[in-house]
Amino acid sequence: MMLEPAIAEQVIAANIKQFLLVLSVSLGVATLPQIFSWFRHIPYTLLLVIVGLGLAFVDIHLVNLSPELILLIFLPPLLFEAAWNLKWLDLKRDFLPICLYAVLGVVISIVGVAIGLNQFAGLSLTTALLIGASLSATDPVSVTALFRELGVSSRLVTLMEGESLFNDGMAVVAFGVLVALPLGNAQLGFQAILLQLFTVVGIGVAVGGLIGFGISYLTQRFDLPMVEQSLTLVSAYATYLITEDLGGSGVIGVVTTGLILGNFGSRIGMNPRTRIIVSEFWEFLAFFVNSIVFLLIGDQIHFTGLAENLHIIAITVAAMIFMRFIAIYLLSNLSTKLTNSEICLPDQTILWWGGLRGSVSIALALSVPTILPERETIIATVFGVVLFTLLVQGLTIKPLLQKLNLLGDAPLRDRYLELTARHVALERVLQHLNTDSRPGINLEFYRYQEALIKGEIGNLQIEIDKLQKEYPNLQDFTLEQFREELFAIEADTYAEFVKSGRLSKDLAPMLQEVLQKGQ
Repeated sequence: MMLEPAIAEQVIAANIKQFLLVLSVSLGVATLPQIFSWFRHIPYTLLLVIVGLGLAFVDIHLVNLSPELILLIFLPPLLFEAAWNLKWLDLKRDFLPICLYAVLGVVISIVGVAIGLNQFAGLSLTTALLIGASLSATDPVSVTALFRELGVSSRLVTLMEGESLFNDGMAVVAFGVLVALPLGNAQLGFQAILLQLFTVVGIGVAVGGLIGFGISYLTQRFDLPMVEQSLTLVSAYATYLITEDLGGSGVIGVVTTGLILGNFGSRIGMNPRTRIIVSEFWEFLAFFVNSIVFLLIGDQIHFTGLAENLHIIAITVAAMIFMRFIAIYLLSNLSTKLTNSEICLPDQTILWWGGLRGSVSIALALSVPTILPERETIIATVFGVVLFTLLVQGLTIKPLLQKLNLLGDAPLRDRYLELTARHVALERVLQHLNTDSRPGINLEFYRYQEALIKGEIGNLQIEIDKLQKEYPNLQDFTLEQFREELFAIEADTYAEFVKSGRLSKDLAPMLQEVLQKGQ
């Protein structure tokens, strides 16, 4: 009996060592671009995959990657962080095309890949459908990170992130239905599938909405940044676990909670300083989790299995890329006709080629029951396709952006924001200097400091005017930033009134409608 606690302690110690080893390798990879400039051309997440592949090639496997670990520990924070940073106004503008990509796009992908594998690779329809469902979930983490770094349009980022958030849930639901078929636990009937779809999505939205709004109103009653930060972390995991226990989609639940807290709760229940603290916390957590996940994806590759199923992987890649081409261009044109909001051809091309697969696809493949005869084929195929999308599509997305003239002006905008921030800061210093009259400081000192500050403000204004003259697009960027500040001031004022007791409920924002009427 005494041996069991000792064995348990050894297991825990071994797991901690493995975790620290993975983390050390990941952080080591993060420093490579700072030491070797050539590595800066490779997105960080893809660099992790390449290092993981190198470890797998020399038969060094850091840790056993289980699907439960990915879905339960890694997936909620990744989903929550993306939803937290996704602006509802941007999402609402392109909600129809995102839903079309996430629902009909998943169906097109599953059916197309399954038919291709069944006809050209000779796989059974059950196996082909499971591969198609596993690969229907897009995971463009590395691509969207690159988009932000290069200053690609926010609409393209919203389309890609929005699709990924919602089609993850659809893919998990579809996979759950399809994996139950060979086990005799489900029926392949349209009404039965539709009912299950509405059930799992409905439960996810209901639980996510309840937790999201509940925490939003709860945080109105106090101002404790560390507690509010902890509540967001608890909400991400609690939503996932509760929703799954109730038979719903944990993915949809977490996305719903993240959207509500990021767009509503953070405005009515958190002051600006707390919002910054929480956002920085989730930025760190997303970096931390992605560092582990992408390294382990590469580390878990078994080259023998890839070689044995190379022809199946090639057929799957071709079918997947072809079906995504059809889905993106077809559904984009349908969305344009229904909403009169065109998604331009270059944007469609990036959406098509940037549809990478990642951790969710691997987790689904690994969760295939061991009693299914072609389980190893499914796993090897999905790993191979994920590897192709990360290395081939991921590394070629930047040249494609350059070819399509979609590279933004992020460095220019950063410089402009830096200049305006310094200008505003010095104006506030000058204002304080003019209102402060402390005993013991003579008037000449005040005047001297004022002259120095005014001189620097003048220099900054010259640089700002020069940038605005050379790059007229900065005018639109400035107006957009200013409108965002006005919206934030309105929301913060309502939250302040609620916290002080002068309002019993939060008021819906009205400034956006007022400004739109004036245009």
